[in-house]
Amino acid sequence: MGFRIVCLEVELPTVIRRTVSAAEAVFQGEVTVEGLRFAVQQAGVLPTDWSYVPVWVDPKGAYIRQMQPQCVVDAIIAKRNTGTSRDMAPLVIGLGPGFTAGKDVHYVIETKRGHFLGRVIDRGCAIPNTGVPGIIGGEGERRVIRSPGAGFFAAHREIGDVVSQGDFLGYVGDVPITANIAGLIRGLIHPAVPVHKGMKIGDIDPRNVEGSWQTISDKAFSIAGGVVEAMFNVHKYTGSAMPLHYAAHE
Repeated sequence: MGFRIVCLEVELPTVIRRTVSAAEAVFQGEVTVEGLRFAVQQAGVLPTDWSYVPVWVDPKGAYIRQMQPQCVVDAIIAKRNTGTSRDMAPLVIGLGPGFTAGKDVHYVIETKRGHFLGRVIDRGCAIPNTGVPGIIGGEGERRVIRSPGAGFFAAHREIGDVVSQGDFLGYVGDVPITANIAGLIRGLIHPAVPVHKGMKIGDIDPRNVEGSWQTISDKAFSIAGGVVEAMFNVHKYTGSAMPLHYAAHE
């Protein structure tokens, strides 16, 4: 059994881990993530051969109801519900805080690092957002690169670069940004995306694992596994297998 997936995106995705995200196709036209190809296509137009996953720029999800998908996955990770409801599809799944299983979605997937990461919740909510980044390699908030002000990020390093603490990373406006810790840069926001003060614009992995910026993270895999587990319960609602529409980005 397979699923035909459509990925919906905004005009300027704020995704950080761009090298392993379908959202990067919005900027490049086409990307491949671990062998899976994503390509921007006119919203509402489906591929003829499904040799790739179409990415539609459809920030309000206007085409969801028109396409009548079997399943909608809200993976916006906004930490709040931005308008997703159970009547959007026979099966609706929400990732992280902001959703209530059995009320506005059928299932919620836990997104907080820890023992419950990736678990399927069929009643109630995920763990509330703490606003504190998860600990990776002993580092939490310090591994996150945040904008010092409003403007655009002009990077002087690239995703995949290894940096030392204090290394120059780039500018927002005329304000320089330096690395708080040593490690591997595994994410940077696209320079076309406007940023504001305190906004996350990058991520340094202190574990410095070679190639980690080219592969999906352990957290993403756990969450995706929870989504697949929930999807196999689609027969509970429809009794058949039909296309899946994936309504957001990592």
